[in-house]
Amino acid sequence: MKNYYRIMLGRKSSHAEEAYKGSYIAAGFIPDSDLTHHLLDNWRDFNNEYIPIFLQQNPDKTKISAGLACGMLWTVARGVQKGDVVLCPDGKGSYYAGEVIGDYKYQKGENLPHRRAVRWFSKTISRDEMSESLKHSAGSIGTVSNISEYAAEIETLLSGSRPQMIVATDETIENPSQFALEEHLEDFLVENWESTDLGKRYDIYEEDGEMVGQQYPSDTGPIDILAISKDKKELLIVELKKGRTSDIVVGQVQRYMGYVKEELAEEGQSVRGAIIAFEDDKKINRALSVAPNIDFYTYKIQFKLEKK
Repeated sequence: MKNYYRIMLGRKSSHAEEAYKGSYIAAGFIPDSDLTHHLLDNWRDFNNEYIPIFLQQNPDKTKISAGLACGMLWTVARGVQKGDVVLCPDGKGSYYAGEVIGDYKYQKGENLPHRRAVRWFSKTISRDEMSESLKHSAGSIGTVSNISEYAAEIETLLSGSRPQMIVATDETIENPSQFALEEHLEDFLVENWESTDLGKRYDIYEEDGEMVGQQYPSDTGPIDILAISKDKKELLIVELKKGRTSDIVVGQVQRYMGYVKEELAEEGQSVRGAIIAFEDDKKINRALSVAPNIDFYTYKIQFKLEKK
């Protein structure tokens, strides 16, 4: 099955034009290592080998930033398959789009030495053409984001047509209207984080001044929000219910917490979870009654008209 990825070519797309002219996508983490014989099938195995190398080369970085960097490096070098489609911001408000046609090659001494050959399409995609949801996913922080859920919209844009509204059909969604509302709640929560109760105790995780804690990748899917306490002693996983069944969201938070505890937490750091839903939920409350390290929040939306 064809997948779709947004790939950033250098910080703030600094190498986008160079990569476009050279017909490749690339990554620059751990630049002095040829990965040809080290691209294991499982990204977790790759991370286990290369996180220590990354931290040795970057002693000021944390396990969280190391995990993010190595995971993105593996995705560019191995995870993206030939035939997959990539969108790459050009730094000017549009996206180069192309099909990956080559396996990994190491170009020692070059900018972004870990490379894959790409056949670029003649059509570029303007950010203004995208739906709000695709804009959000394609504009996320980090080198790589998987945007395969927008495959139909992307193909429509590449054909030169305006996309139709795409409706979620995930069988785990029990309330589609609530799901649509909470798709926007995540962005609202991030933008207004400091004014929330959570924002008083935690900061959304940042790296080099850029927020990387929204949709942080894990081996069981992206974490809605990864935050860290202001004293750096606790990591917080925030998951929005998004209309899903109670059992699904509780289980997901627990899986994320296990991943963060095992892979990302530094010595002495604890891990806590939080679920946010539109309304109170008896099933969630019962499940969390035996999980004291997960909190449950509900939110309220206020709508106000002001006469001018």
